[in-house]
Amino acid sequence: MRYAQGGGLTDAERAARERIRLQAVERFKGGEKNREIAVALRVSERSVERWRRAWRECGEIGVQSRGSPGRPRLGPAQISTLERELERGPLAHGWADQRWTLARIKTLIGRLFHVSYTVEGTWRLLKRHGWSWQQPARRAIERDDDAVEVWKKETWPRVRAPRRSAVPGSSSRTRPDSR
Repeated sequence: MRYAQGGGLTDAERAARERIRLQAVERFKGGEKNREIAVALRVSERSVERWRRAWRECGEIGVQSRGSPGRPRLGPAQISTLERELERGPLAHGWADQRWTLARIKTLIGRLFHVSYTVEGTWRLLKRHGWSWQQPARRAIERDDDAVEVWKKETWPRVRAPRRSAVPGSSSRTRPDSR
């Protein structure tokens, strides 16, 4: 289920929903109809139908909360370990360059903790813990910014071809009249 604010339920909200489901179970035992229960508990009739089916199949356990679906698979100690390993850099973990990619971090998590994440899940995990996406600047180590500025001011104007003026009939797509 998606929520308008983009998140799920807090633990308190989940507990409140569970209390409503348990009230519905008491009413199931009393023989009330789905419509009556839905009106009394101010929920949809469809939800009451789902809860009744879960109650018939599994008892009270069937309607209890299963917890947050997005609970983190790495604990706080594992996150600290991951951060330390990321700070060591990719070279320390066998990659040929100093560039962390999401795929590499995903692989590192699998190697260290034997937990599988998707690339998108890896990004969410990192973002949740304060890491940000960065674009490396692609510049040659030997680059001399002063020399580049001199070249742009002095050499480039001489090398650049003059622009053709736009006059009628100057387009290369028009043919002269052959009459």
